[in-house]
Amino acid sequence: MTSTAATGTACPHCGWPDAAEPFQVVSRHDTAAGRTVWTRCGCGSLQVRIVEASGVRVVSRSRPPVTAQA
Repeated sequence: MTSTAATGTACPHCGWPDAAEPFQVVSRHDTAAGRTVWTRCGCGSLQVRIVEASGVRVVSRSRPPVTAQA
């Protein structure tokens, strides 16, 4: 997974805005500092979002899955 803490505000693979609703929420976990939310972008990229009092930020994301070519 690649870190996105200090980079753009959109998925580098498909351009979906990080501030928009994720395509799919995979799981949510409460932490001492807030909440960690694992989401999947429309392109298939898995993302880790940190939800704190100051807002939501994507801190890590994977590449979209590789699809088999016929």
